[in-house]
Amino acid sequence: QVQLVESGGGLVQPGGSLRLSCAASGSIFSISVMRWYRQAPEQQREFVAIITSAGYTNYLDSVKGRFTISKDNPKNTVALQMNSLKPEDTAVYFCNVVAGTLSYWGQGTQVTVSS
Repeated sequence: QVQLVESGGGLVQPGGSLRLSCAASGSIFSISVMRWYRQAPEQQREFVAIITSAGYTNYLDSVKGRFTISKDNPKNTVALQMNSLKPEDTAVYFCNVVAGTLSYWGQGTQVTVSS
């Protein structure tokens, strides 16, 4: 079992920055993939960013160059640095990890980009 706790969401003006963090606990030794997803109102949940245990990263096209995913192995956290935020980035952001053959989700954190 893996438990995930996200933090760092909030309200920010367009062009601003936020840093999301996801802390993992439990069977963390088996985590191979860490991802961020987001879900806007009345929209399907969509992939935002991925980082693997080997350090491979990839992003949703619309966030490339603005968002950066990183992980801190000693602290068992994954972060999403979000810069140059746009109103269309408004959503609930979810942390997701794959450990063994199982996938785990955090509770989500709200990000609102508005003036």
